[in-house]
Amino acid sequence: MAPLAIAVEKGFFKDEGLEVKLEAQPSWTELYKHVQSGELDAAHMLAAMPIASIIDTSSEKTPIVTPFTLSYNGAAITVSNNVWNEMKKTVVMENNRPKHPISASNLKPVIAEYKQQQKIFKLGMTYPMGTHNYMIRYWLAAGGIHPGTYDSAHNDTTGNTGSDVDLTVIPPPEMVSTMVEGVTSGYSVGEPWNQKAVKKGFGVPVITSDAIWENGSDKVFGLTKKFTEQNPTTTLKLVKALIRASNWLDENNGANRKEAAKIIAQDNYLRVDEDIIINSMTGVFEYEQGDVRPEKSFHTFFKGQYGIPYYSDAVWWLTQMRRWGQISTSQTDQWYLETAQKAYRPDIYVQAAQALIQEGKMQDTQFPSLKNNAFIKAPQTSALDHIVFDAKQPNQFLAAFKIGYK
Repeated sequence: MAPLAIAVEKGFFKDEGLEVKLEAQPSWTELYKHVQSGELDAAHMLAAMPIASIIDTSSEKTPIVTPFTLSYNGAAITVSNNVWNEMKKTVVMENNRPKHPISASNLKPVIAEYKQQQKIFKLGMTYPMGTHNYMIRYWLAAGGIHPGTYDSAHNDTTGNTGSDVDLTVIPPPEMVSTMVEGVTSGYSVGEPWNQKAVKKGFGVPVITSDAIWENGSDKVFGLTKKFTEQNPTTTLKLVKALIRASNWLDENNGANRKEAAKIIAQDNYLRVDEDIIINSMTGVFEYEQGDVRPEKSFHTFFKGQYGIPYYSDAVWWLTQMRRWGQISTSQTDQWYLETAQKAYRPDIYVQAAQALIQEGKMQDTQFPSLKNNAFIKAPQTSALDHIVFDAKQPNQFLAAFKIGYK
């Protein structure tokens, strides 16, 4: 939510003649409902949410679109201290520190012990069709642990069919306390809740989302399709303000990040200690206490991706929905692209960027080529499992996985 807060605090919304009020929501579930119902005009949301609204088959379907990506790679997976102590026995070490990325295969002995004791190994995530669910499923499956599937044919919406672990929905602010209470043994969530665990001595982050899918969209700015059609000028102004806010966050090699951390630490935003937020917003990330490492591609806003809602990002999310059964049947490669194009709207972004350039508020050199841009990123290989994702061949991507639907 940093770009939204900065757009308010630095006056970027006011520069566009907009009066914007930010309202905290108790959970991703409630936020999604309130955007669909119109109680909220727009929101920062999990990057897969607009896509979920497009493939929704219910009678209450309300399509949501995104003209702007708010952040990239801002999530991580954390486990409790007890689980980490067991995992560490098999983790490969390098220069007396755990070698990253850490495979979920190191979690297998822990899960086996739970099963022997007839206990359920539970992990938290934030929303069934959201960033953190897909990240933890990808990590588990890459380590040979089945995270379970959704089975609509049998009305199973838990996502735990055939699973080795139980994944359960927990609101982000409750992730740490739920783990400390022993309800879960770890979780997948965005910042600052992973850094809070390590700073407070309650857990250890084991992998960041950029090691799973580098430069992948994390949060997006979502509005209903109806709102963008009825309020095209307002929509453009909102995107213009957010582009400037995101650029402010990343400009001059992140020189403004400490000021940003101070702003969003306030009670009316995240209500979290400033030093915890700084830990993941200044180009570093702390795993075990004292194990602070450079993470230049973690938690970025503008640089390199520019906030463009790339179709290829939407395709990646769609493949995970299919992989875990939320899309019940296999689809053609063309279907993936066409569905992505309904949810992700770079055409609106381009209009906003061009307006900023024409008004002299930003320079054309601050953007990539926007003309004749297909908005498909080049194929990339995951650092975790070395599988190649090519948005033009989503079925080939799915076929490469040993666990999950094709």
